[in-house]
Amino acid sequence: MRLDQAEARALCEGRHGDPFAVLGPHPRGDGATWVRVFAPHAVAVTVVAGPHAWPLQRRDAEGLHDLFEGETAVRGPYQLRLRWGGGGETVAEDPYRFGTVLGEMDIWLLGEGTHLRPFEVLGAHPRTMDGVAGTAFAVWAPNASRVSVVGDFNHWDGRRHPMRLRRECGVWELFLPGVGLGTAYKYELLDRDGQLLPQKADPYARAAERRPATASVVAPLPPVRPPSPARQAANALDAPLSIYEVHLASWRRKPEDGNRWLSWDELADELLPYALDMGFTHLELLPISEHPFDGSWGYQTLGLYAPTARFGPPEGLQRFIDRAHALGLGVILDWVPAHFPTDAHGLARFDGTALFEYADPREGFHNDWNTLIYNFGRTEVRNFLVGNALYWIERFGVDGLRVDAVASMLYRDYSRKAGEWIPNAHGGRENLEAIALLKRVNEVIGSECPQAVTLAEESTAFPGVSRPTYAGGLGFHYKWNMGWMHDTLQYMGRDPIHRPYHHGETTFGLVYAFTENFVLPLSHDEVVHGKGSLLARMPGDAWQQFANLRAYYGFLWGHPGKKLLFMGGEFAQGREWNHDASLDWHQLQDERHAGVQRLVRDLNRLYRTSPALYTQDFTPAGFEWIDHDDARRSLLAFVRHGRGGEQMLVVCNFAPVVHHGLRFGVPAAGRWVERLNTDSRHYGGSDVGTPLGECTAEAVPSHGRAHSVLLNVPPLATVFLELVR
Repeated sequence: MRLDQAEARALCEGRHGDPFAVLGPHPRGDGATWVRVFAPHAVAVTVVAGPHAWPLQRRDAEGLHDLFEGETAVRGPYQLRLRWGGGGETVAEDPYRFGTVLGEMDIWLLGEGTHLRPFEVLGAHPRTMDGVAGTAFAVWAPNASRVSVVGDFNHWDGRRHPMRLRRECGVWELFLPGVGLGTAYKYELLDRDGQLLPQKADPYARAAERRPATASVVAPLPPVRPPSPARQAANALDAPLSIYEVHLASWRRKPEDGNRWLSWDELADELLPYALDMGFTHLELLPISEHPFDGSWGYQTLGLYAPTARFGPPEGLQRFIDRAHALGLGVILDWVPAHFPTDAHGLARFDGTALFEYADPREGFHNDWNTLIYNFGRTEVRNFLVGNALYWIERFGVDGLRVDAVASMLYRDYSRKAGEWIPNAHGGRENLEAIALLKRVNEVIGSECPQAVTLAEESTAFPGVSRPTYAGGLGFHYKWNMGWMHDTLQYMGRDPIHRPYHHGETTFGLVYAFTENFVLPLSHDEVVHGKGSLLARMPGDAWQQFANLRAYYGFLWGHPGKKLLFMGGEFAQGREWNHDASLDWHQLQDERHAGVQRLVRDLNRLYRTSPALYTQDFTPAGFEWIDHDDARRSLLAFVRHGRGGEQMLVVCNFAPVVHHGLRFGVPAAGRWVERLNTDSRHYGGSDVGTPLGECTAEAVPSHGRAHSVLLNVPPLATVFLELVR
């Protein structure tokens, strides 16, 4: 039973691809058990079982002095007593005496690529086997010739703990006794030709070291968060959604403590009460999965299952979300299934082949971001991504996922020149595999987590993004309205003297407003890369800039569609966003900035308490134009209708001119009471408005209606008037 020299040398040199065939216990037909142990730097190894002990022989004569083997009478569990060169002695469990980690059903589902929750079996899972505590490791690397777990526990020596290959699914597995929570680890792989690869972080790791360190960390699998009917109602299409988009690392910092980030618990203490006070219904967090480069804002993620260590351990994120929900705030995560960075410790050529990415750079390399594109056609990769979407919702209880860069996934020629892309099987430009993935993600979330929602950042006219898959759509609940954002920001950036010639930029969004379930986003993308802040993009002197921004916010909150505002916008931060610094909170000492903050707070409260502004966002029945073609005066007027008959008149004046006694047709008789005026002195305006803050509709025809009201329309302002029956 002595191992032949060629196999023994391969084992000692870390080239043996089947360690369980040679290491550990191997019963013989005569009742004896041969035990073999690879123990670098040991001078003696003894097998111990109760009172019995069997010393193993060291193969010094062949230069294989780290290999010990010998005949024993052991029948069951045993331990190893190792004596070291310095004279010390330790007792340890033999990893190679334990059975397999993966169950047969798991192997079958993983091999088929249909395991709904692969994160429950892949990665590092603390567990007990045969009464011994340790961690079970499993990693998909079908083209590697050897995979080992490395860490401080084995001096990062890949020869010590090679793994067993489950050939049916291409997964390598190993149970390591004594390795517990908080242990840093990586995988060391040899490619199919035996070449050593850079050590890899675990694709399914649930925690990671804080950058610039790159190892994975053994962490518990978070418990399942039960679905909440209250959260399902709060995320519904007929609920008010006002989303505060936040980059956690730059929302607020601690300059007195080295300008450090806030921890999860500090963010819960400061960010959550602030968002609640501001009246937002949801937070949307820029990607919080582990990522190596701060400047990517989280969009170049490598640890898709690991909350970033920047703000503390994963348990901190769980507490943050639980506290948000206790306050009635939803939490949406920015999710990035479109691409991943090329860092050597990540997914790139994970087992020496293009495993997670497309092999052909015309499919697998993203020129805009210098990143790699997931191979959406590979079942195991789809399983990795679908499982990840489910993981964040089920295990952390998030309310939904905002899916980044959907347009780049849908089209094979996205941002590519002719000849730089490969058509699909039918010769078209659509990425059929990515489309199938997105549908699958939305279907799984819909069936497994009906309380959650998905939102697509999709900038093209791809049809049915927010329509059910059974109706031919992609299955998202919401779609960002990038066209509305572009048109209206372009309009607001124009000098008012030129606005009459571009009036359609404010109205065109209503041509298609009900073709999708739209979110109106003023996101981080609009305040970076030299675009300046929202305030800086407004024309005129300082008074006019603030007035323009207030009027624009009023238009946003009155317009059909859910709302999204990036942090800093709520108090009109003056400079462009800098991800390396805190927001300019000191600007709130300026009454003009404080006025904008009060306005956003009041807009949110008006919105949440006015069913006319949200219950029929996605149906034409919820909207009625009063006047959309008064380009000469840059005026808009429309009515929002609630499902219960509620009515809200919204009048927008995008010119710096006051209109006294202007008549507008209204759909119903009664008192129309001013609920909010962005020109109020409380917000820094000139306080022009209708006397007594209300008017009664008269039986005077106007704008095709039998009744009308007379209003004093303030300059550069939006006014809300509610029908009080």
